[in-house]
Amino acid sequence: MHSRQLHEALTQFVEDAAGLLAAALASGAEVRFELEPQRTRRWAGTGMGAPVLYAYRALTAEFIDERQSHLQRLPSYGPAAATLEDFDGLDRYLASVGDDRGRGASGTRGHAALVALLQEVFEEQSDFELRPERLRGALARLERAGLAQAGEATIVATLHGVTISSPELALTRGLTIAQPHVLEGLPDAARATGGAREQEHLVVVLSAGEGEPREAIARGRAVLKDLLRALRLFGDGRVTLGALAWARVADGRWGALALGTGGRPHGMLVVTAEQEDELRAFCNLVSRRAPHSNELAWALKRFELGCERASAFEALTDHLLALRVLLEPEGPASGLLPGRLAALCATPEQRQALTERTVAALALEREVVAGTAAEHADRSQIGRRELARDMADHLRALLRDVICGHLDTDLVGLADHLLLAAPPAPAPTAASAPAAPAPASAPAPAPDSAAAAPHEPAPAAESVEQMLGEAAQSQEILDIFI
Repeated sequence: MHSRQLHEALTQFVEDAAGLLAAALASGAEVRFELEPQRTRRWAGTGMGAPVLYAYRALTAEFIDERQSHLQRLPSYGPAAATLEDFDGLDRYLASVGDDRGRGASGTRGHAALVALLQEVFEEQSDFELRPERLRGALARLERAGLAQAGEATIVATLHGVTISSPELALTRGLTIAQPHVLEGLPDAARATGGAREQEHLVVVLSAGEGEPREAIARGRAVLKDLLRALRLFGDGRVTLGALAWARVADGRWGALALGTGGRPHGMLVVTAEQEDELRAFCNLVSRRAPHSNELAWALKRFELGCERASAFEALTDHLLALRVLLEPEGPASGLLPGRLAALCATPEQRQALTERTVAALALEREVVAGTAAEHADRSQIGRRELARDMADHLRALLRDVICGHLDTDLVGLADHLLLAAPPAPAPTAASAPAAPAPASAPAPAPDSAAAAPHEPAPAAESVEQMLGEAAQSQEILDIFI
């Protein structure tokens, strides 16, 4: 798949390199030549060998090699080399030009490819005049190295509710998020949603690896699912993939592929250039550490189901069920959820307010279940929608911090420890009394008996979410990843 960003970065570098090399010639440097023997045909009827003729061949590659340090100081060198490092076909290209310099060494493979590209563009030239047809041919050879090999599946999906500052963001080898206009060869349906919404989505391009096509596509689905989960935990849970993706094997025709996702994005998760490394590390961490067969896994699945609901009201029951599993194993009749959530997600001074908001969210859930909480678009419902989304945000923060290792899995023990260590709270008013169990609630599984002992509470008046959450997350995740 042709990357416009790669094409433009390499073209700019070759143009700048041509100017630098031509300037070296103008200052007195010379391209050396060598004599190359060329035999002609035998003389007819004589049986005698033809004379050996010689031709001069410009040692352009040697001239370029001698000036690598100057080429590396060009402003266009860094962007071109960095873009090549993320190019999926880089190793195949180096092999195709007979150059294995820098294989496996980060930061040198891109340099080796740039030198090889220059040598191909200016092969046997002595004037370094840039000829467009030579440049097009060299770029075409590079792009062919990036094409899917026989049996390799490529999947393209649309991603909604996310925007990135860079044209392309390579998360790992074979998995890229990009703005639709920077890639060529995409399915037409993946490029635009039509009308004014054309630029309101990104595309995910995944090389699913070689092997039996059905197995490769199944693996690709799993990778996309992991990516979506990581993005929802990284941001505010409002991200979704399009329900329809497209797949092809090698360079065959695109075929529709149902992903089975749903929901609509709410708002926009913005990933700045400074957050790109953090997101790469976070996706890797979530993929490796996401649970699969315990209460945390059930709560994570319920969180994802809530993210796919059409409205915040519909998602509220999913998110409260997940919070009950994590924080209220005694069952909803105990009324312990509001206090424990406040202990983990609010400072001591703010615990009463969060407790009351959680009680209000439980009351709203009963209205949703009874069918009396119709969600309207008018301003009177804004506060209630924010209340429902607050529960989603607190759940996301707890899941993220447990998966990242900032919190033990025994959230109940940690919350109770913080509550016992805190000064007595004022008696709750009637409005903030624990609510009766919601009709839709189900008995929650018991917590994992093998969970680690709860953390010691911090002496400062901070919540666990503030102590171990987003402020410190970037560096800690990168430390784990490295």
